[in-house]
Amino acid sequence: MVDIPSLRDAYRTHKQALYDQARSARAPTRSVHTVLRQLAALADEALNALWADAGFDNRLALVAVGGFGRGELFPYSDVDVLLLLPPDHATEVDPARIEAFIGHCWDVGLEIGSSVRTLDECLAEAAKDVTVQTSLLESRLVAGDKKLYATFRKSFLAAIDPQAFFAAKTQEMRHRHQKYENTPYALEPNCKESPGGLRDLQVILWVSKAAGFGRRWDDLAKNGLATAFEVQQIKRNEALLSLIRARLHLTANRREDRLVFDLQTAVAATFGYTGESQRKASEALMRRYYWAAKAVTQLNQILLLNIAERLNPQEEQPTRINDRFYEKGGLIEVASEDLYLRDPHAILETFLLFQKTIGVNGLSARTLRALYNARHVMDSKFRNDRVNHATFMRILLEPRGITHAFRLMNQTSVLGRYLRVFRSIVGQMQHDLFHVYTVDQHILMVLRNVRRFFIVEHAHEYPFCSQLAGGWDKPWILYVAALFHDIAKGRGGDHSELGARDVRRFCRQHEIPREDAKLIEFLVSEHLVMSQVAQKQDLSDPQVIAGFAQRVGNERYLTALYLLTIADIRGTSPRVWNAWKGKLLEDLYRSTLRALGGRMPDPGAEVEARKREALVQLALHAQPFEAHKALWETLDVGYFMRHDASEIAWHTKQLSRHVPPRNVPVDPHAPAMVRARLSPVGEGLQVVVYTPDQPDLFARICGYFDQASFSILDAKVHTATNGYALDTFQVVTTFIPEHYRDLISMVETGLAKTLDEAGPLPSPSKGRVSRRVRSFPIKPRVSLLPDDKAQHWLLNISASDRAGLLYSVARVLARHHLNLQLAKVTTLGERVEDTFLISGPELQGQRTQAAIETELLEALAA
Repeated sequence: MVDIPSLRDAYRTHKQALYDQARSARAPTRSVHTVLRQLAALADEALNALWADAGFDNRLALVAVGGFGRGELFPYSDVDVLLLLPPDHATEVDPARIEAFIGHCWDVGLEIGSSVRTLDECLAEAAKDVTVQTSLLESRLVAGDKKLYATFRKSFLAAIDPQAFFAAKTQEMRHRHQKYENTPYALEPNCKESPGGLRDLQVILWVSKAAGFGRRWDDLAKNGLATAFEVQQIKRNEALLSLIRARLHLTANRREDRLVFDLQTAVAATFGYTGESQRKASEALMRRYYWAAKAVTQLNQILLLNIAERLNPQEEQPTRINDRFYEKGGLIEVASEDLYLRDPHAILETFLLFQKTIGVNGLSARTLRALYNARHVMDSKFRNDRVNHATFMRILLEPRGITHAFRLMNQTSVLGRYLRVFRSIVGQMQHDLFHVYTVDQHILMVLRNVRRFFIVEHAHEYPFCSQLAGGWDKPWILYVAALFHDIAKGRGGDHSELGARDVRRFCRQHEIPREDAKLIEFLVSEHLVMSQVAQKQDLSDPQVIAGFAQRVGNERYLTALYLLTIADIRGTSPRVWNAWKGKLLEDLYRSTLRALGGRMPDPGAEVEARKREALVQLALHAQPFEAHKALWETLDVGYFMRHDASEIAWHTKQLSRHVPPRNVPVDPHAPAMVRARLSPVGEGLQVVVYTPDQPDLFARICGYFDQASFSILDAKVHTATNGYALDTFQVVTTFIPEHYRDLISMVETGLAKTLDEAGPLPSPSKGRVSRRVRSFPIKPRVSLLPDDKAQHWLLNISASDRAGLLYSVARVLARHHLNLQLAKVTTLGERVEDTFLISGPELQGQRTQAAIETELLEALAA
């Protein structure tokens, strides 16, 4: 019999000695793995003693799984084990004996996590649940029958589908990253789960093991998936993150993976960080953590892309962009690995092409690796090169892809090497009550927010800002101001003044016109003023308004400052913005505008111009006076920004008399209004549908067009404030295309009847794909991202075009009862790039999100 008290005392004594070793500030970082392996070995010894004492049948096996299965144990992590039973032995094991064994484990001090399964049950569970599959992938034998364990490993590895496992783990990783705001730079990061944490490194090894590419980092180098330098960097950063996590456990005296403010200073002390204040010590630790997390993020991208390419060889043929770059599988690939060393100008060109090339959503592993190896080329000569200055300005002037390009530049360290002042704030913490991001991440969030004011799909978030942005002529001015507004934080002194000096130098270096440079410098130096006045001064006092008006000077400066202020506050934390702050700032804007003698652009210069032009066109059709009001009062700025004047006039003429009276409840059985006309742009028909909204409406409309052999080239979906849907479609057909005029009546009658009958959704047609699509298939891609409050979600899809594709997507949305707020359908030759703004309760759960993404991918690939 095992003496439990003696075993417990011995286990605790040895464990404490290892804890002291891990806690020592003098211990080298790389020694942490030795300590973690020793902790696992200590647990193995205790388990072996208890297993032998339990007297289990020798045909059973005790298997370590999960993190414990890797042979390393963090101080307060669970000891996860599997009692593996042979196929014919499931009912012969005494449950009381198992319970006694588990109880003795707890008595000794092992924080046990256990499961009991037969070999067949393990395989069945793994087939259903990728989490179980991952846990079993990390298994090793602790005690018991070696043959049973060997049989299990052989059967388990044979059953794994490497491609399916890779897809599941990368999708799981994307959802995990979303949970942590897609940034390694949160002020209280989770060193295990956050982007750039230990889990990102584990994902690489999991998919590598499943594919048979190796179980250790050195194996990846041997198999050509990583370079020796990359493996060296991975090992160094993995050791640091592991040491931080181990000391975090020991400091908290529990399993704690979050570097919360309360623990940062204490953990920093274990690394020997001291300073004139606790803040300085924690800043030193966190700076080191963020740089490690950033390196892990870069290396994770490179290695996963390499593994994906190895799993799917020659999936897509590269398409030449120019002499230096190709597009391959939606990624930009360098023509040669030494491109950046030979031609440093190509570095910034990479990000310009990323913006300009339709269908591209990232950089290939080869490109990422080439950038990683070209860091030393980005020196002072690179920063002062006029060609690079011109390219950087072209990136800012591009009409699309600004946010993603700058995030990618930061992830690859290019932004900090080009803008030296930006490099100094990478990983810089902000100690206050409302910032939840590091300075660099906050700046990129502000840039994102400014950009979204100019994107129609985001007009629902802050309509007034979108209205003002609609009349703004130079968005890039606001982008530059966003980049520099906090760039001088952490240097001491007034960061607004120092930042203004930095941006003045930038404008001079990049040859920005004097008037624009003056506005940018004003925005950086005054970016805090508007929020201070709005929240701390009496806005009913005319002197306050007059003083602020004198400070901003004119309407242009006021509008720019208002947009930057809203974007800045939104970029501090998802929880800082509220309607009260919004009202204060809007009231200050309106009052100041009146004091300046300006006119409120209501609802924006561009929108107003479209309305006026539409009214002129309506007058030509002898519409009754103010007949447009009934419809227009139910439509928000997003509608007017997405439709040109001729469409607005056509909709108004056809639908105004069918708008139900105000304050009358929506009748879900009201007949659908469908009107069609010859397309004013190109061949085909333009069709408008006006009907009470319902969750599957979009699917029903797409289903009709699919059954009637029409292809949808464009769809503009809009939900009015009175509960009606106003959807516009551009459709074409190969079926008697020369008789579109004759098809108008058929479409109007047939589509209205389909919507009024509301029968079951028909099955999608199986149209033929073109020879070009068969020869050069585009890998389907799905992206599902929440807005700031996770109330609406942006769904982006990319795939080869085919008949019925949009309907197949719509059926998935309808099946999950998702409400479609807005759709932007773009057909580019053989490729479709579609964006949908959706909402619904099923989007709140990670499992259902994953299920929706999986079903969409299946629909796109069908």
